Amino acid sequence: MLVFLLRRLAQSVFVMAAMMVVVFFGVYMIGNPVDILISPDATPAEIDETMARFGFDQPVYVQFLKFVGNALQGDLGRSFVHGEPAVQLILSYMPATLELAALGLIFSVLIGVPLGVYAGYKADRWQGRAIMTGSIFGFSLPNFWVGMLLILIFAVELQWLPSTGRGDTVEVLGMRLSIFTADGLQHMLLPALTLALYKASLVTRLARAGTQEALVQDYVKFARAKGLSETRILFVHVLKNIMIPIITVLGLELGSMIAFAVVTETVFAWPGMGKLLIDSILTLDRPVIVSYLMLTVIIFIIINFAVDVIYTLLDPRVRVKGGAA
Repeated sequence: MLVFLLRRLAQSVFVMAAMMVVVFFGVYMIGNPVDILISPDATPAEIDETMARFGFDQPVYVQFLKFVGNALQGDLGRSFVHGEPAVQLILSYMPATLELAALGLIFSVLIGVPLGVYAGYKADRWQGRAIMTGSIFGFSLPNFWVGMLLILIFAVELQWLPSTGRGDTVEVLGMRLSIFTADGLQHMLLPALTLALYKASLVTRLARAGTQEALVQDYVKFARAKGLSETRILFVHVLKNIMIPIITVLGLELGSMIAFAVVTETVFAWPGMGKLLIDSILTLDRPVIVSYLMLTVIIFIIINFAVDVIYTLLDPRVRVKGGAA
């Protein structure tokens, strides 16, 4: 187990180092934020002064080495627009994105697992085919279109739910969260459902495939021979055995929901990291863009590492194979 964890940790460090290179040359070498930060009527002397203040006049390798040195100390620069440390700025917006992604993931499980298990059980009947046909829409429909459709139906026509903003928040463990207030939860429902649609379709297909495979196993036949009800067989015995691949995929999908909530947050004006990223791209606020990308990589690495550990605890065969490799 220790060798397995050390190998995963070494892979994580390598990924982080590679991403530092990609982020620097992918963001720092594109565009010139000085053109946005200063007036178009600025003199050459003012331009040179601004370039020197931000270090843009130094050779590329010097900028990169300073970037790496500061990053190892947790400093990814100060926001050009907000004038505060970029990491601190991103972290202040992170709770809104995390709670939105968490609620979206919960919706994905609550919708996808029951539908997938039922579709697997009724695979040859019209109910199963209807569920699988419906899941195709979850993969096909773009998030921004789904979001605008939900706004049109539930916010404009029915006027049941708000369409923008975060609503009331409450402080929990030093973070401002909306999910624990009635008004905040109402504001979260539409963006969380939009974010969950694709993931729910994915979970549905995974659960269906796992259910079909499990139903022909000997333990299911034995359970039926004992006279257990089909509901107990499906949602106790079958569900317990199909959760390993579902947990693995959900862990990875949580990272993608956090990283790629940009469109959903923009459509619903949700004040999270994604909306901040869009605003920073428009103003070429490099430190904020870099901080977002690096923190996203860290989130992915942590989630992948946690999923690997959970997977090995649920299925020791993975640990044995990893040690033998």
